[in-house]
Amino acid sequence: MYRTLLVGTLAVVAAAACGQTPAPALSEPAPQPAPPPAGAAPSAAAVFEQRLLPIFKSPNPSSCVQCHLAAVDLKDYILPSSRDTFLALRGQGLIDLKRPEDSKILKLINRGAADPKTAGLIPAGKRQAEYDAFAAWIRACAADPALRDAPPPEKAPALATKPAEVVRHARKDRVAESFESNVWAMRFRCMNCHTEGTPQNLKLVKEHGDRVAWFKKGGPAAAMEYLLASKLIDLDRPERSLLLTKPLGEVKHGGGIKFVVGDQGYRAFRSWIEDVAAMKAGKYAGPADLPARAAAPKQYGTEAWLKLTNVPRAWGGKLLQTDVYAWDAKAGGWEAEPVATSDRMVGDQGGVWQHTVSLLARPGTPRAKAWAAGRPSLPPGKYLVKVYVDAGGKAMADWKAVLGPDEHVGQVEVQARWAEGYGAMTVADAGRVRH
Repeated sequence: MYRTLLVGTLAVVAAAACGQTPAPALSEPAPQPAPPPAGAAPSAAAVFEQRLLPIFKSPNPSSCVQCHLAAVDLKDYILPSSRDTFLALRGQGLIDLKRPEDSKILKLINRGAADPKTAGLIPAGKRQAEYDAFAAWIRACAADPALRDAPPPEKAPALATKPAEVVRHARKDRVAESFESNVWAMRFRCMNCHTEGTPQNLKLVKEHGDRVAWFKKGGPAAAMEYLLASKLIDLDRPERSLLLTKPLGEVKHGGGIKFVVGDQGYRAFRSWIEDVAAMKAGKYAGPADLPARAAAPKQYGTEAWLKLTNVPRAWGGKLLQTDVYAWDAKAGGWEAEPVATSDRMVGDQGGVWQHTVSLLARPGTPRAKAWAAGRPSLPPGKYLVKVYVDAGGKAMADWKAVLGPDEHVGQVEVQARWAEGYGAMTVADAGRVRH
């Protein structure tokens, strides 16, 4: 060292004597942090670099996709540095320094681990690897006094996470619940052509392949997963989804026209597709952007038919809706809310209108519980059928519009058996419809 300093000093003196700008003297190399002692636990920063940053930088989705359709990914909870990530997670109460294993972020990662229905959506071991990486890093943070005792910053580092309401809305159980009430409940409009395993469907599968069997035997969740992976939904242009344009007759459809713009089927299908597209595109920034939680009762599809005879010619070519009310013998009057509904376009000449009915029940009621547990059906008895005719094209002009008092043309009482099947329709005489 002495020799190095001496040579450096002589060089400076010589350069000055010759009128040159002296070159900087040689210096000792910058000190490097000492490696942890053999057997010591790695630092929080080291664990972060080795195990969390790869998750942050990965282009692949995390295990969050098992339970969420969109709006959340594990990398949203990671920032570029260990310290910032720690301060952000601690600030949101996601880290438990006293009991690291009880940290909320670990519970979020492990949520759904025991659900066999979604286990195949992520590679085996991926969730465990994520859990182990975060657990090791949290333990290291809790053992580091500089992190553990760090005061809260004036402005905590911001995570890329969405508000809890948006995250909950995109949970797959919520999306499946919406699918069941909106899309699955309308399956009987298709006369079983797309219901996997029915005689009509088996015939079509032989001609066109499995792509026509999208109402799956496995139930609404299986049908939803199939549709999300199919070409029947256009997430960029929801209104152009084949799931809509085919039943509208805008694209060749062997089953003919099943929807018109604004009818119950179209409104239900499109509402669900638009919601999924918005979730996938990240359009929901906060609670105010979310669609309003439907206050309407849940729908249950059936193969019971309602038929109106003697339909006036004036109703021809117009959307007709029927709401069915049950008789409350105990109260001695009609129930306040409809127990069933249906709608369809009337033929140009009037005469006959007929369609399957969807049953209605608010969640948690005895009817809803019974229909969820078994085959939805109505008992025989006295019912009131209220009729609505969209003479002004309200639904066509605004697909979200709901027919109401302005479209109400009257009502008629019927004795109904509500037997299932095309040949066992409940019949009401439209000529007897009165206000």
